[in-house]
Amino acid sequence: MTNKIGLTFLLFWFTVMAIAADYTYERNVPYRGNTGDEYASKMCRLDIAYQPGVNNVPVVVWFHGGGLTGGSREIPSQLLTDGMVVVGVEYRLSPHVKTMEIVDDAAAAVVWVFDNIGKYGGDTASIYIAGHSAGGYLVDMVGLDKKQLARYGKDADKLAGIIPFSGQVITHFETRNQRGLKPLQPTIDETAPLYHVRPDCAPILILSGDREKELYGRYEESAYFYRLFKLLGHPDVTLYELGGFDHGSMCAAGFPLAVRFIRDHTLSNQPESNR
Repeated sequence: MTNKIGLTFLLFWFTVMAIAADYTYERNVPYRGNTGDEYASKMCRLDIAYQPGVNNVPVVVWFHGGGLTGGSREIPSQLLTDGMVVVGVEYRLSPHVKTMEIVDDAAAAVVWVFDNIGKYGGDTASIYIAGHSAGGYLVDMVGLDKKQLARYGKDADKLAGIIPFSGQVITHFETRNQRGLKPLQPTIDETAPLYHVRPDCAPILILSGDREKELYGRYEESAYFYRLFKLLGHPDVTLYELGGFDHGSMCAAGFPLAVRFIRDHTLSNQPESNR
């Protein structure tokens, strides 16, 4: 399903979405083993927000934006609802490492969540990966390119959902910059989520800002991404264009839609006796 959402509808969502206040935080948790790499040890960390005593709840693994060159881990307060466990991930940045090394960091963080989140009340059958901009690019790569999790013995199709907020789906502009290409010189290679589109990945919610306000042609990238999934027969893909919101502000508009997506899919995956 593809949709265009305007400000009035989203303001309604803001008024009805409850934000939980009684979360506990565990911070600065390393998600890679001792690699002997000082930079990796510093950057490959995550924070966890959870409600003690709550069990078998959905988990959102959140990746920050910043063009693969900046930013830091965060736990969006808009996701602290329904008792969900939220994990904010930090990762290495360009030019210290190459793009696919950053993707590998994202995969390693998701693997850590699969292996450890039960201790915080999270349900490993309900892990959603989400992120904004560069973070959206990372979740697309981890969720679509099965090699990324498979090298750690995990199956990307065990994810409950993939939620990119304005993620680059052609070859990332920082990768192109490293190759001496200009931001508006499009490329699609194995580092592009579009290259890995397939009909059997986890349910995917694609969020974009207003096509007239987005970064470069990000809405059009998202629309083509969506169309390829539909042409290949993916049974559960949705695209929203967030009318009136630009690349930076679209996150606030997208969070209620992400929460609803998680609620709907968590409910649909429960036995009928538990609904």
